[in-house]
Amino acid sequence: MADADAHALDELFNPLTGLEDRFEGYKAEIVDGCVYMAPQREAHWRTSRWIVRAVEDRFGMCAKVYSGVRIYLPSLPGGDLNGFAPDVMKLRDGAKKDDQGRWRHQDVEFVAEVISKGTAVYDYGPKKEAYALAEVPVYLIADPYLGKARVFTRPKDGDYVYDLSITYGGDIDLTGTSLDLTLKTDEFPRD
Repeated sequence: MADADAHALDELFNPLTGLEDRFEGYKAEIVDGCVYMAPQREAHWRTSRWIVRAVEDRFGMCAKVYSGVRIYLPSLPGGDLNGFAPDVMKLRDGAKKDDQGRWRHQDVEFVAEVISKGTAVYDYGPKKEAYALAEVPVYLIADPYLGKARVFTRPKDGDYVYDLSITYGGDIDLTGTSLDLTLKTDEFPRD
């Protein structure tokens, strides 16, 4: 990402910091240049927590696993700026922040987004495309409204080669990925 793009994202996010503090439980993101704030419902938080716990059980408490931490991603072709705060994000071992104190999208190896009614279209659309362009190896979408999860792996040319759908209650087999774990969905809440 160019420094000018990162600076422009910083300028967009700066006034939002105060809003996030005033609206506890809301998360702000910039998707294709537009600002979105969405509330985190109970099912949203509980699903994120299950995923974080599974990843930490596999990699340990010192693993770089975050929720709601901002990451800047490449712009979509013909699109605008992207500054996401994934529900769950795991960075590679040895990941280091850049000179401006930001995590680099090149170090993200796993992202999970939990669907919110108002932002689902972005999780399945521009966010999926941005994660694929950034070559995030594993992108998981959990949908408490449908009771399904989708896993996208093997990014190539701005899309994912593999797309697997799992109904809650089934296992998400990520053993063939960098995560090398199986996520149980039988406890994922529905909304």
